[in-house]
Amino acid sequence: MKDTLNVRALNRATLARQLLLAREPIPVTEAVGRLFGMQAQEPKPPFLGLWTRLEGFQASDLKAALHDRSVVRATMMRATLHLTTGADYTAFRTAMQPMLDGALRVLGDRAEGMDLQRVVPAARALLGQEPRTFNEVRALLQEQFPDVNDRALGYAVRLCVPLVMVPTQDRWGFSRTSRFAPADDWLGTGPADGPALDELMLRYLAAYGPASAADAQTWSGLSTTAEALDRLRPGLRVFGDDRGKELFDLPDAPRPGEDVQAPARFLPEFDSLVLAHADRRRVIADTHRPLLTTKNLRVRAVFLWDGFAHGIWETEYKRKVATLRLRPFGPLPQAALDELTREGESLLRFMEPDAKETVVTVADD
Repeated sequence: MKDTLNVRALNRATLARQLLLAREPIPVTEAVGRLFGMQAQEPKPPFLGLWTRLEGFQASDLKAALHDRSVVRATMMRATLHLTTGADYTAFRTAMQPMLDGALRVLGDRAEGMDLQRVVPAARALLGQEPRTFNEVRALLQEQFPDVNDRALGYAVRLCVPLVMVPTQDRWGFSRTSRFAPADDWLGTGPADGPALDELMLRYLAAYGPASAADAQTWSGLSTTAEALDRLRPGLRVFGDDRGKELFDLPDAPRPGEDVQAPARFLPEFDSLVLAHADRRRVIADTHRPLLTTKNLRVRAVFLWDGFAHGIWETEYKRKVATLRLRPFGPLPQAALDELTREGESLLRFMEPDAKETVVTVADD
């Protein structure tokens, strides 16, 4: 008979792996490896995500890792931009290709006339000459393939050519129109030949487990997670959840007790923690989950209290005053407000070091 893990037990286990029970005094590259990627649709959120997880984190720490190429920003899980270590990108980019190939289907009729056997080598050649923006890549490819939709050409290159974004000295590490370089040029080696799917699942469990096959599929976008976890079953712990779902985990992974205290934390927009499971009750209640995403598919920033998402937050900076507004999902006890205020003021000082005043407030609506 399988042991059952309730939602609170899953919460504490996942927070422990996501460096959210205590700030860790570890280097940036090690943290990104332990988190097994940080969603980075925009450049700023990973800086905030690392601040909330690491002791003494400075923005310059991540910028240094990006420039020394130990951390890269590239298309990975769910065909979205992520920060990963350079080593993880090399090891697991090939495992993502079936999912990336499938994502091409969204092009529909716009892909008419496109021959990937010709487009991919042409794009590799152009980007091998020098890093380029995608506006440049699309324009140059359009010259070679004038009868193919330019947006379809660009999208195909993003998915089928292993590329990394070239960092700059901008505040959050990247310019608005980033340049891309071939991964093998940037890292000195190309993606591994084999897909390494089983190792991918072990790393996922280390960062997000205990988790179901559906959770792993939601995180990765891959349809073969159940097969991989079944192959790995003899070496894994298998639990059940309160709905009868089978959960897999590494035997020696941390699973702290439900009574372990979880400090107030602010997660940035697009944080991988709120996207890494099909069943997200370990982080956010089902009733609140619709509030997490905007109509244009932005994933809102949430704050955690007692380990769970209790609302969203936003900031404003005007006339040297940095303001953080809490928008709770429901009434919060004074102890929560006090803890969130202290943590929020620290976050504002990190985000706006030139501010003369920091204010944490609860929105009226």
